[in-house]
Amino acid sequence: MGAVAPVYVGLLGVGTVGSGVAQALVAKQASIGELVGCPVVLKRALVQDTAKRRATALEANVLTTDAAMIMDDPAIAVVIELMGGEEPAYSLIKTALGQGKHVVTANKEVIAKHGPSLVMLGEEHGAALRFEASVGGGIPLIAPFRHSLLANDVSSVHAIINGTTNYILTKMSREQLELAAVLKEAQDLGYAEPDPSYDIEGDDAAFKLAILASLAFRTRVAPGQVFREGITNLSARDFRYAGELGYAIKLLATAKQRGGAVEARVHPTMISEDRILAKVDGVFNAVEVNGDLTGRVMFYGQGAGSLPTTSAVVADLIELARAVHLGLPSTPVFQPQRDLPVMPMDEIQTRYYVRMTVGDKPGVLAQIAQILGDCDISIASVIQKEADAAAQVAEIVLMTHLAQESAMQRALTGIARMSSVRDIGTVIRVED
Repeated sequence: MGAVAPVYVGLLGVGTVGSGVAQALVAKQASIGELVGCPVVLKRALVQDTAKRRATALEANVLTTDAAMIMDDPAIAVVIELMGGEEPAYSLIKTALGQGKHVVTANKEVIAKHGPSLVMLGEEHGAALRFEASVGGGIPLIAPFRHSLLANDVSSVHAIINGTTNYILTKMSREQLELAAVLKEAQDLGYAEPDPSYDIEGDDAAFKLAILASLAFRTRVAPGQVFREGITNLSARDFRYAGELGYAIKLLATAKQRGGAVEARVHPTMISEDRILAKVDGVFNAVEVNGDLTGRVMFYGQGAGSLPTTSAVVADLIELARAVHLGLPSTPVFQPQRDLPVMPMDEIQTRYYVRMTVGDKPGVLAQIAQILGDCDISIASVIQKEADAAAQVAEIVLMTHLAQESAMQRALTGIARMSSVRDIGTVIRVED
């Protein structure tokens, strides 16, 4: 019997994750080959500088600064994109699929914005797109939606899917520290970028939720339809008060199917300490899916980093390489089957925590309650937390019953106009 033809791979980007993938392809070459049924060989790797020293040593003839060396090589059957960002990654993925090359990517922004159209392009040219690593790093999420959860009608997804913000919120809660101090520590440890806005403003989580919601509800949720609110308004005292009330504060990504429409939102959320999600701390991620047949199921693990993400990328590569070796068609991942509207944020209903500073004098609470009542919002509890006799102000915390977002925003506008209200410090939605 003659030698078995290898499956050749092109790698776009040899950064932190790209180096991990390249190392895995070298170190695990024998075991990967056994799983696929033939050798899987990294033929070309696109880099910005071929002379740069890298954590993973690659042969000089593998490295290139010219993407065409990968795109135009008919021998390369699978392209792995690990460059990040929308461009040039999107254009290169589109080119690869248009030339009939299978693609594996960890790019959440490209998949969230262009996933369905790229899948369709690949189908037209007999190529598949895989993106397990785009959400949750090494946590298996995309595959369960493709297989294990396929028989379910999913009603909700609740997810902690940004390790940077979860690390920051965990430290703020445990050590009663303010955001600025914890953020600097996270940057020093490499958990947060020099410009952390992509994480702490909720953009990263919103891209990931757009992908999860689209898969869960078999519709199309675009990133621009996901409401997002970051963690910058949170204070250490909010975590102290939340603990007293029996809640944890997380940057929660929430998607629900309700009344023929989809909710999709990312914002700081109070979660009852009884729920498992409230106990997901540090850089760990978790996704809770509620299906009509499975009930609640939880996926938990490291959501970022070279090794967990490498695990997901190489798993996708093995699947596609096996299809190439056996000459089998690869089934699409992302096929919206219906067009559900995404509910405007004003229409969602939740409970609210509000912390405010008011003049310490009689009648203030009655006025606040009147404004809330006029907006059909009832108060579940109200507590005076701190008072400053010298400044004649008090800090109060109130919790509402279920209310509509638009009504709550009207009430907050009215309360802010009260002469006796000095400051509305924090408003946090509550998910029971």
